[in-house]
Parts: sequence; C-alpha cells; structure tokens
Amino acid sequence: MKAPALLFALLLFCASSFAGEAKTVKLLTIGNSFSANATHYLGDLAKAGGHKLVHQPLVIGGASFQVHAEKAQKHEADAKDKAGLYTSGRGLKESLELDRWDYVTIQQASIKSHDFATYQPHAGWLRDYVAKHAPQATLLVHETWEYRKDDPRFIKPSTAAGEPKTQEEMYKGLRAAYDKIAAEFHARIIPTGDAFHLADTDKTWAYQTDTTFDPKTAKQPALPDQTHSLHVGWRWAKPKTGGPVALGMDGHHANTAGEYLGACVWYEVLFGESAVGSSFIPKGLDASYARFLQETAHRAVAARVK
Repeated sequence: MKAPALLFALLLFCASSFAGEAKTVKLLTIGNSFSANATHYLGDLAKAGGHKLVHQPLVIGGASFQVHAEKAQKHEADAKDKAGLYTSGRGLKESLELDRWDYVTIQQASIKSHDFATYQPHAGWLRDYVAKHAPQATLLVHETWEYRKDDPRFIKPSTAAGEPKTQEEMYKGLRAAYDKIAAEFHARIIPTGDAFHLADTDKTWAYQTDTTFDPKTAKQPALPDQTHSLHVGWRWAKPKTGGPVALGMDGHHANTAGEYLGACVWYEVLFGESAVGSSFIPKGLDASYARFLQETAHRAVAARVK
C-alpha cells in the first residue's frame, strides 16, 4: 500500500472508530460545472451525518487547469482587473486566504480529462499556488467522469488521434491522466469517475440506450427511456441563445442520480466515513437505487485505499 493510501486508510479507520463525532470540514473547490454537480448534495449528506460543511466553490463553466491558473495570474498582475476575479469579487489568492481550508480541490475540464498533455504546466502552477496561500490545506485531485455512452461524442467520434471513441476509452484515458497527476503531486484522488464507471457498467443498474427513440422525428414531450442514467441526457428546453423549446442532448453533466453518486464519493473522502445507509436521499430518487449509488460510491473509495 502506497503512503497516501495507507494514511487515508488509517484516517478512515480512526473516523469509523469515533462514529457519531461531529466534524466541520472547510472545503474550497477550484473547478467547473462538474465540481458543482459533484458537490450539489454534499452539504445535505454532511448534515444527515451530523456534520457541517463550509464550502467555497470557485466555478467557471468548462474551465480547465489553464483557465484557473491564468485567471490567478491576471489577478497577480493587476488586482483591479475583473478578468482575474470570480463572481464573489475575489481573486484566487484572496479566496485561498479567506479561511483555514481543510481541503482544496482541483480538476481538469472534462473534454480534456483524457489527455494528460493538457494538464501541465498549469496543474502544477495551481498546486504550488495553493501550497503558498493555503499551506494548511490538503490538496485533493477530483477525478471527473466519462460521458454517457450515447453522447454525440461517441455516436460520431472524432477521427483525431488520441480522442476517445467510446465511453470505455474516455474512462481509461481520464483515469490514467488523473492517476498520473495525483502521483506527481503525492495527492489523494476523489474517485468520482471510478464510481460513475462502476455504475455505468453494472449488470443490473447500468443505463441502457433506448434504441427505439428517434430524436429526428420526436415530438414534444416525447423522451426515450433514460432509466438509471447518471447524466442529464435528452430533454426539452429553450436554447440558451433563445428561441422555442427544442430537444437537446446533454450526455456530459450529472442529473440527480449522478449528483448524488458524486456527493457520496466526496462525503466518504472528506468526512472519512461510509455514505452507505445515509438518511439523506434526494427527492424523487428511488430508495433501492439510492442504496446502490451509496454502495457504489463506497466501493470506488475503498478501492483507492487498498
């Protein structure tokens, strides 16, 4: 067992030995919509476990390591430059120094997650910046997840070299890339991507594409069977650019089930105790399916501490 894994196993054992002890975890996430998805229900799980979460999210839609690093660099160059500020009105430096964070997380943009060449040097720059301005915080690497198997990226895959053509290829690529950067940083991983893959490939609970649905001929409000999808998938909505309601596909972002699965993974890593049996289940989520998601999150985290 490697040192970081051994340490986490020890912490998890100690935490379970003092079950019921209330904890306060202070978390700052440097991410994008995927970090927002994965932490959506984290506070609810913490409350159900008798704990408290203090969370400062720094979210930029679709942002990569590079986007966050360059924003911080702009703020360093000119503190009045709005390009260096988050919606809170603070730069990354002020955000890191705002509180004594227990954990700070970083992650790659999902579209680039499989390609390690896109990680450096900006991931390393952020690692050093966090260490400088929040030296007490533990840096965690958030492993993001694969897209849904029927996402347009896989229906009409890119012919570019190195681009994943299937969900399986995307997962293998992103796992290898996140493992490599975490090893370089001697950092722990929040294995949300592992949990998604376990659920996406489960013989009983995996999402199966509805091959009877034809989006080209579908009329509102018709939708395919999307049972056990972890992603938003097909939906009728008004385009962001305006206009009438249209059928669209989002095979990237997590839906309620995916957000719950992600939050269970984060809960186990941050609070050091199992999410299995948590009393918090999002409204509308079937209890037996929620239990499967809890158990899947637990399997993903446990596999990382062996």
